[in-house]
Amino acid sequence: MTDARRPWLANYPPGVPAEIGPLAYPTIPALLAGSVAKFGSRPAFENFGVQLSYADLDRLSRDFAAYLQSGLGLKKGDRVAVMMPNALQYPIALFGILRAGLIVVSVNPLYTARELEHQLKDSGAAAIVIYEGAAATLQSILRATPVKHVIVAAIGDMLGFPKGMLINFVLRYVKKMVPDWNIASAIRFPAALAAGKGFAFTAPVVDTEDLAFLQYTGGTTGVSKGAMLKHRNVLADVAQVQSYFKGHVEEGVEVAVAPLPFYHILALVLNCMMHLALGSRQILVTNPRDIPRLVKTLEGSGFTFFVGVNTLYNALAHNAEFAKLDFSKARVFGGGGAPLQVAVAKRWKEITGKPLVEGYGLTETSGAATVNPPNISEHTGTTGFPLPSTEVEIRDPNGNVVPQGQSGEVHIRGPQVMAGYWNRPDETAKVIGKDGFFATGDIGEFTPEGYLRIVDRLKDMVLVSGFNVYPNEIEDVLAAHPGILEAAVIGIPDEQSGEAVKAVVVRKDPSLNAEQVIAHCRASLTGYKVPRQVEFRDSLPKSPVGKILRRELRS
Repeated sequence: MTDARRPWLANYPPGVPAEIGPLAYPTIPALLAGSVAKFGSRPAFENFGVQLSYADLDRLSRDFAAYLQSGLGLKKGDRVAVMMPNALQYPIALFGILRAGLIVVSVNPLYTARELEHQLKDSGAAAIVIYEGAAATLQSILRATPVKHVIVAAIGDMLGFPKGMLINFVLRYVKKMVPDWNIASAIRFPAALAAGKGFAFTAPVVDTEDLAFLQYTGGTTGVSKGAMLKHRNVLADVAQVQSYFKGHVEEGVEVAVAPLPFYHILALVLNCMMHLALGSRQILVTNPRDIPRLVKTLEGSGFTFFVGVNTLYNALAHNAEFAKLDFSKARVFGGGGAPLQVAVAKRWKEITGKPLVEGYGLTETSGAATVNPPNISEHTGTTGFPLPSTEVEIRDPNGNVVPQGQSGEVHIRGPQVMAGYWNRPDETAKVIGKDGFFATGDIGEFTPEGYLRIVDRLKDMVLVSGFNVYPNEIEDVLAAHPGILEAAVIGIPDEQSGEAVKAVVVRKDPSLNAEQVIAHCRASLTGYKVPRQVEFRDSLPKSPVGKILRRELRS
């Protein structure tokens, strides 16, 4: 690889190497052990003001690993789903699963029964750790899945008395966020920990090439697939970002706010894993949509590091109480998951005095692949430079690298790129070439300064608040409605979420209305996938072979 093919190096951040060296740790459990040895008494995770130290995390994750291994009889390589918002149980379960040599299957707790059933069956999950608010959803499809063991967690489980009891009471009986459920075989999270404490634990031999996570994504086709992330992939991305942010983050001093859920790759790597390596205190935000509580959490916390998406930054920037906070200790405000809007970045800088540092990556790249330099003074409107040991090429439809300044499909190669899609070698072959480059499906270009600018995305994908929404999935749901003849789905601009879903429908039943279509979708789809608008037409534009032309609907 010549410098001509790396136009970003001329303006690379001072002191940042173009390549990372050997990884400090071969596996995530080894990383945890190293951080425990360095930062044992320092707070590791905090939620609702209650803290777990690194030593606490070590002890509790060991007990959970022992329960999975000796109590449930799970073996190395078995999959365990985690379906929770950010709470203290999350890192305990996460590191317990990995210490037991098992594979974490990250699941969005907002998933509908249909979505959950697919992911559990596709991954072959043997067990699930689930927030009690989603237990009723699991109950409805449990018998159709391979799950044999259910561990149910309540938000207040780890928060002590009386705080934990009060929070659980409010969520269950005041806010009514916990529908009734009855899974006879389920065990409560505290009981699993208590049982694990009495079990022996033998750490299995885990290798750097072993799988650590199945992170589900639509990839570039819309079929929900599990991106296989090895221990090496995740640790490489951690090392790459740490190296790139050298001098802007320090060991043992950072206070990192985690408003994005750990089931999302961005928060999993840039918050959970990287700040574990740094010995940071991570403040877990259980419900980032509750802006007043989030602002209250930030108040007096002395936070130094914050990663969010455009919609969250926009909401905070329009909150009067947020503007009153002390931002003097803040080092990095990172943005990803969706393009950062210039107007939001400008307002953010006016309020906080700090720029938004935008990055770009995908589930398939273990999170970050390119990031703006942390010392930028203003939002650049780009996604920055490739991280150390990351190659990015812009290619034309024939696979040829295009000249700098010309747009084409973004291809990425680096140690953070996934091993492939779980049980889908055909889909893997479509996106990872023999040269090891991953075809993202996104259209980008390099600026004269060497910054990567994403100029377009897959034409059919809709990006709602940082989450990929694929038309095929929604169209399948629409097609199941008896009153619908044909349907197509596109994205439309939305001030709040960046984009929203629009359904274009040809009716079979002339009396069908938009409210009925939306209600039908709501029964099978997570909220952000449900169409915001419904348009009825007499016909849909099609190609000569009968393929619906979404591009004409967009235009």
